[in-house]
Amino acid sequence: MHLTLLDWIIVIASISICFLPPLILSRRAGKNTAEFFTSGRAAPWWLIGVSMVATTFSTDTPNLVTNIVRNNGVAGNWVWWAFLLTGMMTVFFYARLWRRSQVLTDLEFYELRYSGKPASFVRGFRAIYLGLFFNCVIMASVNLAAAKIANVLLGWPMTRTLIICSIINIIFAATAGLWGVLVVDLIQFGIAMTGAFSAAIFALKQPEIGGLSGLFQKLDPKTIGLLPDFGNWTVALSIFIIPVAIQWWSVWYPGAEPGGGSYIAQRMLAAKSEKDALYGTLFFNAAHYALRPWPWILVALCSFIIYPNLSDIQKAFPNVDPRLIGNDMAYPAMLKFLPHGFLGIMVAGLLAAYVSTLVTHLNWGSSYVVHDFYRRFIHPGADEKHYVAAGRVMTVILMILASLLTFVLESAKASFDLMLSIGAGTGLIYLLRWFWWRINAWTEIAAMASSFSVAVYFFIRGKTGHPVPQHISLVVTIAFTTVVWLIVTYLTKPVDKEKLISFYKLVKPAGPGWKKIRQEAGLEPSADSLTLSFVGWVTGCLFVYSALFGAGAYIYGRIPLGIFWSVLFAVSTFVLIKIMGKIWAGAKSQAD
Repeated sequence: MHLTLLDWIIVIASISICFLPPLILSRRAGKNTAEFFTSGRAAPWWLIGVSMVATTFSTDTPNLVTNIVRNNGVAGNWVWWAFLLTGMMTVFFYARLWRRSQVLTDLEFYELRYSGKPASFVRGFRAIYLGLFFNCVIMASVNLAAAKIANVLLGWPMTRTLIICSIINIIFAATAGLWGVLVVDLIQFGIAMTGAFSAAIFALKQPEIGGLSGLFQKLDPKTIGLLPDFGNWTVALSIFIIPVAIQWWSVWYPGAEPGGGSYIAQRMLAAKSEKDALYGTLFFNAAHYALRPWPWILVALCSFIIYPNLSDIQKAFPNVDPRLIGNDMAYPAMLKFLPHGFLGIMVAGLLAAYVSTLVTHLNWGSSYVVHDFYRRFIHPGADEKHYVAAGRVMTVILMILASLLTFVLESAKASFDLMLSIGAGTGLIYLLRWFWWRINAWTEIAAMASSFSVAVYFFIRGKTGHPVPQHISLVVTIAFTTVVWLIVTYLTKPVDKEKLISFYKLVKPAGPGWKKIRQEAGLEPSADSLTLSFVGWVTGCLFVYSALFGAGAYIYGRIPLGIFWSVLFAVSTFVLIKIMGKIWAGAKSQAD
């Protein structure tokens, strides 16, 4: 594709605008690690909510959704739509608890909740395991999508793309800290969504498509269905039943962790109050699942008509590296229909989405390595400016490692499956550790070791020509890991009573799981209501799913069904407002 001067002016202008916040906020970010990694715990709910959405919208996201739709139809999106159940649980059960914990990173939680050397080991190990390994895999996946898009749009080879993008990301992430990330996310999300909607509108305008009505007349009804074909049990099991019944609560995945974690926890910890943490996370889940998907899905569906086979993509773009051709390439291939000006907006939007995700992962990853490993175990006692400088150096190192790893990955979907496998079976621990005193550090160590070992076993089987279907390996890993950590929990000593008491006094978790500790220490029960949180969780899920499926019904032209979802959306909104009022009434009484 050829970008005109107008397109380049739009791209350069968007980058220039986004450079202003890092320059303005660089001095503030350099004061201390609290400013650099958690924005001084002063961020409002709307800013952290938009930042969460912007972070989870990257260049690999539309590619991933396109890959899913072309392989399994619209219903294939349940592999990530099911994570709403996790996200909404974080809103009502965990957002306030994270904010009360007052930790700088979610890994600091381990030495707040557990005791002794096992607690220190888990914190240090996960700082490297997540901050370096996991984090670099995620960034490499995003880099790969950026390289594919640049190869189609600009004809750039992967190496050139990675060098240019790495320089931009390092300048953003190392300069302004989390405050800069939050403000840049706000700007870039608007640019990215404008580009996403533009791509969908112009794809539908193509004569081969014929608008929405023409598109749906040309496609197999099974392709556009919101539920899978249950006549094909294997497909239904892998893309719907397992995600909805098992995956959402049992698998750790960045951005959709059971109980919250990684950069989602970072945003909640950066909130200026418990209320901001809850509302920001609620906004994130609504925008993430209800606002963003349909523009990508429509482009993916249009690609069926324009590029029914991968060979059609290769034919349309003969200069594209054949190694990069895959179903995920269909999304950038569809961008050729954008007129000049809009093409510049789309490139600027994709770049904005890419940068917003990468700078978050660079800041989050460096917070783990510097605060939870270097500061805690290697060089404690230095002044704050030393650790901020170390964070900036680590930002550069992480970007280099992620760029090198990019050359190994094949597709965004492959890295998505890999991360699901490695985190399988650990999710239930992250839900229970806040509400059940018996969970200890050895529980988490056993879960990490067993899930990683089983995931590696299945990975090796696949490479040696004996692959196991992804959904089967996932269930086996979850079952094995869960049995292992339950056995280890009961065979090892509980956390020291003094540590449990101090944790309860600080966080005040509700429910019967802490009854034994409360009674022995003579503490009052928490004012939080698990029943109210449960009702909020169910209502919140209905609120978001009704918006998602209601929009889909209107897009499909199914007006009566759209009205049904609209009514459910209105009712759930009303109930949600009432629940919020009761939650804060309880919070006020607890504070008094």
